[in-house]
Amino acid sequence: MTAHVEVLDLVAQMKAAERAFVLATVVRTVSVTAAKAGAKAIIAADGTIVAGWIGGGCARGAVLKAAREALEDGEPRMVSVQPENLLAELGVKPGESREGIRFASNMCPSKGTTDIFVEPVLPHPSLVILGASPVALSLAGQARTLGYHVTLAAPPADLTASPDADTVIDGYRLGELNEAKRFVVVSTQGRGDEAALRAAVTTEAAYHAFVGSRRKMAALREKLTAEGVEAAAIDCVKAPAGLDLGAITPEEIAMSILAEITQVRRRGQRAAKLVQASRSEDKSCR
Repeated sequence: MTAHVEVLDLVAQMKAAERAFVLATVVRTVSVTAAKAGAKAIIAADGTIVAGWIGGGCARGAVLKAAREALEDGEPRMVSVQPENLLAELGVKPGESREGIRFASNMCPSKGTTDIFVEPVLPHPSLVILGASPVALSLAGQARTLGYHVTLAAPPADLTASPDADTVIDGYRLGELNEAKRFVVVSTQGRGDEAALRAAVTTEAAYHAFVGSRRKMAALREKLTAEGVEAAAIDCVKAPAGLDLGAITPEEIAMSILAEITQVRRRGQRAAKLVQASRSEDKSCR
């Protein structure tokens, strides 16, 4: 089996395991270079190259930096590693981008040029639903059709129907969740509100929401902070959950929540930071 095939096999395995990684592919080389066109490497979320080869230190630093950025924003990018004299002829400086290409300097004696395409491969976004209310069950089903990995947590006694979810957890002890951009919704609606909300605020996510009124959320906030839960963490929870679409039925409420999650997800990291800043001036939301 060739190294190329082994890399592609590992790509399939990591995708199946819902792991985030970057696939870096050499698409063009000029003059003497360590790697040739078609060479591939897998870069894990921690920045280590776990398989493959894209060249030595001449290209590695620029590619690893691009890989980190790609995993943060989910956008692919092209990196062109060239000797300084060629960069000067193009009128660009190391680290500068032009027409979608990030340029880096090749300081190695070979003085070759290597162009590498850096492609982030991200797991399905993760929706964690705490509760077994009609809204929770509808939310799970709708989210699955949109490609979310759905985890539903609730006591078995609360489940009146089999949830359409990838993972079902007994109770509100979430434990280890899959590695993905995560969204958490509490939809207990009177059955285990406190326990579910306590679990939600200790779970790292880009979005936390509670299906319930502001008045109910305020009462829960008072109760949980009295028990030692950090107030700033509770203040990061959007209540009521969802966009104001005039939703009435469980299906409509679930749709409004997914619309809000989509808004946060698609606007990217900058928008998420603005949402977080508006909810808490002093502390960042989890």
